[in-house]
This record gives sequence, structure tokens and C-alpha cells, in this order.
Amino acid sequence: SIGRLNIYKKIFKLSWFMIGEIGRKEIQEKPLDWWQTAVFYQIYPRSFKDSDGDGIGDLNGITEKLDYLKDLGIGAVWLSPIYRSPMADFGYDISDFMEIDPLFGNFIDFDNLQRKAKDLGIKIILDFVPNHSSNQHEWFLKSARREEPYTDFYIWADGKIDPVSGERLEPTNWLSVFRGSAWTWNEQRQQYYLHHFAVEQPDLNFRNPVVVNEMKNVIQFWLDKGVDGFRMDAIPYLFESPYLADEESSGNPNAKPGDYSNLIHSLTQNLLETYDMITQWRALLDAKTAEDNITRLMMIEAYADLEEAIGYYGTETKPGGHFPFNFLFINDLNNESTAFDFRDTVNQWMSHMSEGRWANWVIGNHDQHRVASRYGSELIDSLNMLALLLPGSAITYNGEEIGMEDGFVSWNDTKDPAGINAGEERYLILSRDPARTPFQWDNSTSAGFSENSTTWLPVSSNYKTLNLEHEMAAEKSHYKVYKKLIQARQTPTIQRGNLNTYTFSDNVFAFSRTLEKNEIFVVIVNLGFQNEQVNLHQAFQNLPDNLYVYTASVHSTCNSGDKLPTADITLKCKEGLVLRSTLSS
Repeated sequence: SIGRLNIYKKIFKLSWFMIGEIGRKEIQEKPLDWWQTAVFYQIYPRSFKDSDGDGIGDLNGITEKLDYLKDLGIGAVWLSPIYRSPMADFGYDISDFMEIDPLFGNFIDFDNLQRKAKDLGIKIILDFVPNHSSNQHEWFLKSARREEPYTDFYIWADGKIDPVSGERLEPTNWLSVFRGSAWTWNEQRQQYYLHHFAVEQPDLNFRNPVVVNEMKNVIQFWLDKGVDGFRMDAIPYLFESPYLADEESSGNPNAKPGDYSNLIHSLTQNLLETYDMITQWRALLDAKTAEDNITRLMMIEAYADLEEAIGYYGTETKPGGHFPFNFLFINDLNNESTAFDFRDTVNQWMSHMSEGRWANWVIGNHDQHRVASRYGSELIDSLNMLALLLPGSAITYNGEEIGMEDGFVSWNDTKDPAGINAGEERYLILSRDPARTPFQWDNSTSAGFSENSTTWLPVSSNYKTLNLEHEMAAEKSHYKVYKKLIQARQTPTIQRGNLNTYTFSDNVFAFSRTLEKNEIFVVIVNLGFQNEQVNLHQAFQNLPDNLYVYTASVHSTCNSGDKLPTADITLKCKEGLVLRSTLSS
């Protein structure tokens, strides 16, 4: 029966990806919606701005900094979870989906945030965490006591008995993303419960229609509160096979015992029912959209194979997310990738999208080492050039606009359960804390994040020189490059233009954006350690004999407005340039 399930799964997905294509010309002729032109700015609330001096960021701190985001050019803010939580996973373990945790504030603070954001023209997107709750949620406590209607709100199983020792064993070999078994014994209920993440995050049972309705009520509650959409967290894990069979070994030679990568997760990720659930949630958002003709957005977090991720767009008749996050710059590229790798990665997403779909580019988030630490600080501007100027939506994690780097967090200061579960010897590899250190506003106490010298995670030691205030005052800075890139996104060429990619060598990747009767943009990036000469006529048609520098990476000797010969451009090592065909302001 499991083999038959896998066959049906493959057939369904093939048909899912092939149905409902829309012509690109039709999309190009339609007016662009707000979410297609906005830059999305992810805020990790604990680390953005502390308004009350407790060392933890909060809603009032975010409200205080909305003017900065407006001036930067941000169109939408995505907030990581602000719901009531015991904070075992810092907000992703939710004990009440319809309450705000007092650490962050209250509904008055939230209403003030929304009111100011609306006045500034900034949309507010919430993190929706449907896969699991906290083990302190009322639902779980009642489920453990077998109180109806909560008995089957979670995934419970009896387990197995070892025929030799008589020892009680987990129901399957399924593993937690945070390492170790995905099953934990509950003494009160005398059964195991499933948790794809921390022990404190039991998985909800979406095969139970009461659970489905409860989570739809959560979505509706926040829509009625005025939010503009959701980022859907950890979507691939919503459903698991009801057969509770073991998963196959991946044969990964680098996996340690208990590592999630030891198994092929064919029974616990991206099941058919997950795609259908997404379409049901989209219908809720579309119904709200129909009330005032303002789109309520759904973004999908799915670390999945490309075809499985693309499937979350849904179809023309059964739309899914407005877009699933494109994690290829995180999963498939690193500081050793060649220009050919970059070209192929960009083309891969663009070619796999059904026509009429909208692309997006994610280079960092709260779960990944910072871009400057993964690729090197010399390439932060170039990565932002790619993320903001390739076709589609751009998503920026707070701090990437100033080139923040991973902060050092000692073992004793480590808070992330993924790091703690890895142990002292491996925590630096798996901990997400270094990317979550407080935002570096200035060179005052705690980098201007808090008046308190003690913060929930330590402020990075480089805050005296790497901070927003310093970059605003500097002649050249990551901040100023980033702001120019957002301004370029307002041009018709970047919003609607065609894309052509080209590689000049292992080290030089380039792409052009062109739109009839509009200026041309060309982005060129040198990934290598040597200077490179390029002739852009070799790569792109209809270029003028000279191009003008729109913006350049901070270590470049080029300045905005410089005229460069199209046939003979010298790129310094690790240099990124954005060129345009006209000298417009």
C-alpha cells in the first residue's frame, strides 16, 4: 500500500505542475499588484529593537523604526512569531495562536504598529505556524488527558515492543529536524506523540477536520485584525503517512547518529494532502481579498526539492501560495560556487515556473548563517544586487541591508534548541543564534538595540564599526548600495523587463534586464580573486557603446554616474556593478 501511495503521489504531482499555465504576455499586460513590486523585510522581533529596556525586542520597538524602513523603501514587513509562547523555540512553539506574548507587548501595541504601518504604506505579514503547537497549549494538555474533542488533535501512537528484550520502542524510525527521534513518550496518555521539531512542539493532526477548522479560525482571526497576509512556516511537514512505516536510510556518509539527514523523508514531507491544505487556506485569503480588492498574501516556506517547491504555486483553478520561497541561493550556492553555478541556479527557478507565476529570491533568513558569513563580506552587495534586481519579489532579512555578519555566541550563551541538541562540539555548525544577534543601529550601548547592556543574545563584537548610523554617514556603504537597489526596483525595466543571463568565465556572472522603449540594466559580478576584463557586447544585444554606473559594491573604485566602455570593462576581484543605458537621476 505504501508503494501504491508513492506512485499516486508522483502521478498527482506531475499533473499538478502541468495544469493551469498562464501566458507571460498576459501577466506582463496586467497591472502589477502591491506584493509584486514591494520588497519584503523580515523582522525577527526579539532582535530588532527593544523599547522597554528588558534586552528583548518588542512591537513598540518595531513601530519606532517603521520610519527607517519607509525611508529605505521597504513595502512590506514580515514579522517572525509574536504569539503567546513558552519560548522553547522562541515563538515557534505557540501556546495561544490568538494572543500576543507579553514579551512583545499587547493588542494595543499591535494596533498602533498596524496603524502607523498603514499610514506609511507598509504592509504587515505575520508568520503562521500551522504544523505544531506548544506542548503547553490547552489543546495538547486536553489531548494528553483524552478529553474530547481534543483526543485526536495530535499524532499519537502506541509504539512497538522489542520481541527479544520486551523494551518499548518508538512507533517508527522517524527523526526530528532538531536531531534524535521524532517521537516522545507521554506518561499521562501512555502513548508517543510526534514532533518534527523540538520535544515541546507536538505536531497537529491535520487529518482531523476539527483541527483544520480551528487553524482556519486562526487565519480568519488575524485577517479580521487587519493583517495583509502570512508567511506559512514549515509547510512540508503538515501531513505524514498514516501507515507509520519506517523511512529508508539516505546513506549520507556525513550524517551523525540522530541527524535528520540520515533518512529519506518520503513519508513525512510534501504529501499530497499538504498541497490541498494550502489551496484551502488560499481560498480564505482570497475571500478576504474580495471584500475590498486588496490582496491578502500567502508566502510558503518549503525547503524541498525544486519540483515539490514549485508545486506550492498551485494551479490556475486551485491556486496555492502567491509564491513559495525560492531557497536556491541558500541550498545550492555557497562561497565556492562558480559563475556557471549562479547562472544555472537562476535559470533553474525561472525555467521550472509555470508561465505566469511570479519569481522570488531569498538569500538569508533567521534560520541561516548570514549572507556576509556564508559568502564573505566582499560579496554582500553583489548578493543584494541579485536578490533585488532579478525578476520577481525580493525578501530581505533584517540586517542584510547593512551587511551584518554572524555574531559569536558562546556555548554558555546558546539559546537555540537546534544548537543545544547538537552538543558543545557541534553547536556552532547547527545553532541559528549567530544570525539572530541584535540589530546594530549605532555604536552606543548594545548597538542602540537596547538601553540594557545585557541582551537576550550578545551583541556582535563588531558593532562599533558595523552599524546603521555609521553606514548612513559614510560616503559608500552597504546601506547606500541597498537603498539604490530598491529605487531601481521602481523602474518599469526591473519590474517587468526580460531576463538574459551570461557567464564570461568561472568567475564572472552577468544578467541584463530589458524592456522595449525603456532603459537597459546590466548587473555583473566577479566572484573571483583576480581582476577580469569583459566585453558586454559579447553577452547582450542592443547595448550602447557606453554604459553608466548606477551603483557599485562598496570596495569598487567606480562611482554612480561613471561612464564605462561597454566593450572593455575591468572588474576588480569580488566587485559587483549595476550599469544602465542612460544617465538618469
